[in-house]
Amino acid sequence: MPQSRPARSFVRPLIASLSLAFAAAVAHAAPAADIRALAEQEQQPLLDTLRDLVQIESGSKDIEGLNQIAARVAGELKQLGGAVDILQTTDIYRLDDTPETIGPAVQAVFKGTGSAKIMLIAHMDTVYLKGMLKDQPFRVDGDKAYGLGIADDKQGVATIIHAVALLQKLNFRDYGTLTVLINGDEEISSPGWRSTITRVAAEQDVVFSFEGSDANGTLRLATSGIGSAYLTVHGKSSHAGARPEGGVNALYELSHQVLQMKDLSKPEQGLKLNWTVSKSGTNRNVIPAEATAQADARALKVADFDELEKALQDKIRTRLLPDSKVDVKFEVRRPPLEANDASRRIAAHGKTIYQELGLSMNVAERATGGGTDAAFAALKIKGAVVEGMGLSGFGAHSNDAEYVQLNSIVPRLVLTTRMIMDLSNGKVK
Repeated sequence: MPQSRPARSFVRPLIASLSLAFAAAVAHAAPAADIRALAEQEQQPLLDTLRDLVQIESGSKDIEGLNQIAARVAGELKQLGGAVDILQTTDIYRLDDTPETIGPAVQAVFKGTGSAKIMLIAHMDTVYLKGMLKDQPFRVDGDKAYGLGIADDKQGVATIIHAVALLQKLNFRDYGTLTVLINGDEEISSPGWRSTITRVAAEQDVVFSFEGSDANGTLRLATSGIGSAYLTVHGKSSHAGARPEGGVNALYELSHQVLQMKDLSKPEQGLKLNWTVSKSGTNRNVIPAEATAQADARALKVADFDELEKALQDKIRTRLLPDSKVDVKFEVRRPPLEANDASRRIAAHGKTIYQELGLSMNVAERATGGGTDAAFAALKIKGAVVEGMGLSGFGAHSNDAEYVQLNSIVPRLVLTTRMIMDLSNGKVK
């Protein structure tokens, strides 16, 4: 019939138009059940990625392994449509134990149609030495997946990759930019990438950090700052039996300094200073000419470290032996992360998302553990930084017991996806 062809040519573009409209509707208003169903489908692919990441040894000083895992992570993010770069650092904040060469970082930027700027961070380095993989290979046993560095922090890398994949499947692009930054030096206090994390985070509205969570899925709004103090005493050697008075005993002076600094902790405000390592002398019968000590410091506020450093410098002016020379150096290995109103609002929204899944979630506003890169992200950002977005796990830094809980995969994928969608659409109040 003469009218059938025009009708057919009209129907096809109409169907295509309706399909696009449907996809857009799903992206804008995907029911929670649909997001959860897609997250369930994403669980096994996430585990496959996690297996592959665990099988690449990537200790903080293993540059070959870090380059290998960076290439793998970059490839995954590129396949998802990100503008991806493997970065090499030239801005290194040298600490007492910083290696000569720092591993790479992977940065991916996904451009959307909206205005929200959201950043996801994790780290791909581990504390383990090359060769230890054979003692802790990837395996699934019951409701847990075990492996070298699986909880700290390869699960974080995998969770980010598959949350982005979930957004792609939902055809969601309502954010302005979605930035992923995975660094390779977190376990040595991020000497090479701390400045990059701070600089990129300063441009964001929200930063989510994917260190692992506990069994209750706790989101952390505060983390401890970590510092180190290094005390060096120069004296003068002499024969300990024949002429001790001719020497200046560096050990005596070191002992004096440590004792007069023992009360600098302020536990009621979370400031702690504990001397943990000391060394002096070369021979039993020689007055020691040099002595050193190291202390571990923790703080909940950035200003507390400033005050502590000043107190240390003030203390060394008082010496037991006037002829000795005393120096103290203080390093902020990682600043504290402090909770703010913006992070509280976002964490509260996360609790609502978990309630919709029939789950409860804790929010910790006071630091309970060690420091993380989230603190570097918070230094200049005006918005929120939320830590602990990763999977529930246990046994970080252990030789044979590090694992993640399989039942946390779907909730964490839903949480991350919904957080990004709801922030982009202005639904977080």
